[in-house]
Amino acid sequence: MLRPLGRWRSHAWDAGAILLAAADLVLSIGDPQTDVPPYAHVMSWVACAALVLRRRFPRLVLAICVPGLLVGYALVAAEVALYTVSRRRPFGWQVVVGCLAVWASSFVLWPLPTFLELSLHEVLGRFLYGGLQALAPFALGLLMRTRTELSHRVRELAEGREREKRLHAHAVLAQERTRLAREMHDVVSHQVTLIAMQAGALQSCTPDDEAREVAGTIRQLSVRTLEELRQMVGVLRVTALDAEAASHPGLNDLPELVANSGVPVELTLGALPDPVPAPLATAAYRTVQEALTNVRKHAPGATASVLLDVREDHLTVEVRNGNPSTTAPPPPAFPSGGHGLVGLRERAELLGGDFRADRTEDGGFVVVARLPLGGAGVPGQGRQGQS
Repeated sequence: MLRPLGRWRSHAWDAGAILLAAADLVLSIGDPQTDVPPYAHVMSWVACAALVLRRRFPRLVLAICVPGLLVGYALVAAEVALYTVSRRRPFGWQVVVGCLAVWASSFVLWPLPTFLELSLHEVLGRFLYGGLQALAPFALGLLMRTRTELSHRVRELAEGREREKRLHAHAVLAQERTRLAREMHDVVSHQVTLIAMQAGALQSCTPDDEAREVAGTIRQLSVRTLEELRQMVGVLRVTALDAEAASHPGLNDLPELVANSGVPVELTLGALPDPVPAPLATAAYRTVQEALTNVRKHAPGATASVLLDVREDHLTVEVRNGNPSTTAPPPPAFPSGGHGLVGLRERAELLGGDFRADRTEDGGFVVVARLPLGGAGVPGQGRQGQS
């Protein structure tokens, strides 16, 4: 199927060929020294008009143009028709028959008694001239077909090279992901395991009930961190196509997350679709997790509310907290890279949604993520579609 530009170009070439054939007829028939019979007029103009159908019925048009060349003056029309057939099938029997027909029509002078009166020198001249008139469009059609095939081959080679580059880039990315997974497992996993072991030892040997409860919480959080770390390492070890098959936290894990957050939280789940697409469920879970972590770090003693609902074909995740308690002890100086909210915004944008985080009028903080249900897919597809 031709593109609009290619279609207009083809129409322009067809119009130019028809005008050239018509100009050849006007110049040949308009010669006052030429006595043209009426049937030669008709056959010549029919051959010229038949060029309109040369792309759809090339062999039929050539069969119409040959009589116009034999009894009339449709030389250009016959050559254009032979060129079209030669470009379609350069080595088919139809091309051989067409070349012989055009050569014979150019060689033989009509009416036949006039041809028989020619001298040997004139006959040889018409023989050579007719051969050139038949071979020229055949050679041009073969040349254009070869050029088209070479262009397609070059395009295929360029596409193959691009695919090879992408495969190489994926291979390098897979190696880097494997190296990063190994580093995370060897370093972070070791440190978190030590924390869990120390918390377990403290829980078993301390006589203080409050310290035992805190140590149990630390141990539980460490174990959960190790589980999520193993999931992330698994995601890094698999390829991009298999990443979605790895284990991800979802909306079913929200009650446990809220219960272990250390913050008084009111969880409200609206009328959610069943099932929620995995990328959206993971993004919603991470949004709530990061927001509750920030509440515990920056607003100790404050209460929070978590709302998940569908609004205007979007999964809306809203986490709101009030003022920190004045009686609560100041929060410890947790290390922070300042990338939590930025990561949530990037995650929402990759899924085609939006994200905002603002202070409320009562001095609290609100985090809202809107994730489209209709465009849920593998993270990264939204960005690719915009390029």
